[in-house]
Amino acid sequence: MPPILSIERLNKTYASGLAALKNIDLEIRRGEIFALLGPNGAGKTTLISIVCGIVTPGTGRVRIDGHDIIEDYRAARAMVGLVPQELHTDMFETVWETVSFSRGLFGLAANPAHIEQVLRDLSLWDKRKAEVMTLSGGMKRRVLIAKALAHEPKVLFLDEPTAGVDVELRRDMWALVRKLRDTGVTIILTTHYIEEAEEMADRIGVIRRGELILVETKTELMKRLGKRQLALQLQEPLERIPEELAAWDLSLTDGGNILEYCFEAGQEHTEIPTLLRRLQDLGIEFKDLSTRQSSLEEIFVGLVSEREAAT
Repeated sequence: MPPILSIERLNKTYASGLAALKNIDLEIRRGEIFALLGPNGAGKTTLISIVCGIVTPGTGRVRIDGHDIIEDYRAARAMVGLVPQELHTDMFETVWETVSFSRGLFGLAANPAHIEQVLRDLSLWDKRKAEVMTLSGGMKRRVLIAKALAHEPKVLFLDEPTAGVDVELRRDMWALVRKLRDTGVTIILTTHYIEEAEEMADRIGVIRRGELILVETKTELMKRLGKRQLALQLQEPLERIPEELAAWDLSLTDGGNILEYCFEAGQEHTEIPTLLRRLQDLGIEFKDLSTRQSSLEEIFVGLVSEREAAT
């Protein structure tokens, strides 16, 4: 099945000379949730803005469901819904009016049943007659999502969708995103909340200084780049690690009371059984043990740090 979004050798340099995007190649699969991670200024918003027709691309090609964003921009744009970072909307209109108007912008016939369902899904139905200006910040963000869904797009871009919202609303949005994905909508989100990507994404891309440095499934990324840690709580503290244990990546913490062993998450042979036997041979006893795997945040920070050290 062809991808819903295809980006080929996309470049963008602004008049100031800033190279915002550098030879971006990316394919987004139909019906997936794709998270684009990167620090401020990495190029996330520029990439989204080009695909959505807000910013003119430099060189390269972008197609949405087969429609070129330049040659067939009307059809391409109709495929896309965008929820921007900024909270701007028609403040003096009611929620119903502004969402319905957004649908009309795409030349679609009125569909009150669809608008009602969108508002209900976003817990906005009780606010349908309220002017947008009277809503809280969290409710205004829900209105932005409703506007983006009004014309039934196949691809939904969420640019920092939960920035500044409370935990309850964030969870509501995550549930809505999953529901949309289940109906066949492709979700592409940028986020600074690493747990958001870890919670929802099927695949993850990391962008830095305009370059896409990695695209992986979440599972493969955790497996390939993550680390696991075995922590042994010792019966008696150690002053130092015995030379007989030099073959393992060990460290002492908590004043010598905890012995930690780090190994690759995808490593088939961790040598933990051998390590435990060696500890027994040396008379080093432990009273408890636990394991922990690297979080996606730790992997992300490590990736960006490695790239910065290399430049």
